[in-house]
Amino acid sequence: MIIQGNIVDIKNKRIFKGEITVKNDRIVTITEKEHAVTNYIIPGFIDAHIHIESSMLVPSEFAKIAVKHGTVATVSDPHEIANVCGLAGVNFMIENGKKVPFKFNFGAPSCVPATSFETAGAIINSNDIAQLLQNPDIKYLTEMMNYPGVIFNDEEVHKKLRLAKQYNKPIDGHAPGVTGTDLDAYIAAGITTDHECFTYNEGLEKLQKGMKLLIREGSAAKNFEALIDLLPKHFENIMFCSDDKHPDDLMLGHINQLCARAIAKNINVFKVLQAACVNPVKHYGLEVGLLQEGDLADFIVVEDLVHFKTLQTYINGALVFDKGVSKIDSVAFNTINNFDCNPKDVTDFKVEATSKNIRVIEALEGQLVTNACIETAKVVNGNVVSNIENDILKITVVNRYKNSVPAIAFIKNFGLKTGAIASSVGHDSHNIIAVGTSDEAICKAVNLIIENKGGICAVSPSKEHILPLPIAGIISNKPVEDVAKDYQDIDAVAKQLGSKLHAPYMTLSFMALLVIPSLKLSDKGLFNGTTFKFTSLFA
Repeated sequence: MIIQGNIVDIKNKRIFKGEITVKNDRIVTITEKEHAVTNYIIPGFIDAHIHIESSMLVPSEFAKIAVKHGTVATVSDPHEIANVCGLAGVNFMIENGKKVPFKFNFGAPSCVPATSFETAGAIINSNDIAQLLQNPDIKYLTEMMNYPGVIFNDEEVHKKLRLAKQYNKPIDGHAPGVTGTDLDAYIAAGITTDHECFTYNEGLEKLQKGMKLLIREGSAAKNFEALIDLLPKHFENIMFCSDDKHPDDLMLGHINQLCARAIAKNINVFKVLQAACVNPVKHYGLEVGLLQEGDLADFIVVEDLVHFKTLQTYINGALVFDKGVSKIDSVAFNTINNFDCNPKDVTDFKVEATSKNIRVIEALEGQLVTNACIETAKVVNGNVVSNIENDILKITVVNRYKNSVPAIAFIKNFGLKTGAIASSVGHDSHNIIAVGTSDEAICKAVNLIIENKGGICAVSPSKEHILPLPIAGIISNKPVEDVAKDYQDIDAVAKQLGSKLHAPYMTLSFMALLVIPSLKLSDKGLFNGTTFKFTSLFA
């Protein structure tokens, strides 16, 4: 097979007219040759940190759409499904991913559960980590979210880190806002990357201290604008990632979008492609070709080096996307889940007022971090209720793994004027999380999730809408096109109910993520992510 185009040689920083000869799965020769082809041939894009589960797709369906955008590989953390189903969940992702021609690179989840302050469906301890790291399909130790455990020398945390070093596997970081001597201790433990930076100065400090910086732009967390100015000087130590990307956003684009945005800022194309294509391969030791003779034939043909519209995608020499059509087919698979709780009653969501002031979570558009506010409670018949006028709504987290009393708090910036939305995608333990304008609406939404053993839903006084997620309560068993349309429809319903957030369900899913400051809610109660302790609702 011979392919002609303008060949982009990132290693030698040159672009030339030429042709590539591919035999079996490798590039045999790259030769300079005059021709009339105007397209460009570049290495394939790599998402350097993503939870495939957040796309609500099984890996095989994720691959179908990712190749349309020129993505040939991912560095994938399966800790979402691991929090629900343990090692069986990790194995499900690996085996499903193997059924299609796409390069998933899964890691051993380091923090399952993420903290001891929530109820997960499984525990992955250091013995399990040792078992996983011996598997050649496991490429690294995934994000060490328990940064206090690293900094203050928790023995179980450090045992996992030592195991990764023993098996010579890279260790991913997760250290939002960690700087100074705390950061020094975190890095000294052998942690090499961070994707949680949300300010320029934080990113700069981490780069200067030897970490690799991942610029994240997902459906909820958007840090590209804050960090992209670091790329020109530090391009050898920066990668691109999405972390979490919902199916409707994935239909529109992937890492190609970040490349286009970086080029629009007049950043050198070789530096952009170094971050998007080369650095993940070098850092993680991925079996992905970089458009050199003898490499695996992983590359893409794009229309230009401005918008990066993908025309063809090749993986191991196979044409997996061509002229608008994905060549990856849907595959058969069995479902796994872990869901065991009874329907709730409206009275389960009542909160008796014991003070006039309450602590309120302030959700921030495009961020996983939240603010903590003190607000005046709206009290009706002795109970604190949602204050629709001031956009202070009741939020609940309900244990999905056993029957227990729902945890209740209040949140700003969801904007709902009626009804409720709910989801069993609640990072990282994936309990049921709901926000609503009344106890009745919240109860209806929660019970709709329980009835379906997982999903995302929106309820109004007259209608119920749900996208079922039967795989671990977080992933659909449908083809990507159906999931994307169903998600778009239910996202539109949430916005019709009043939400002004770009991705209300993605934002909702992170309101239970305790390892991100500053105020979050677990199934056990309101949690201060700065002090890493529970706090009271009433102030």
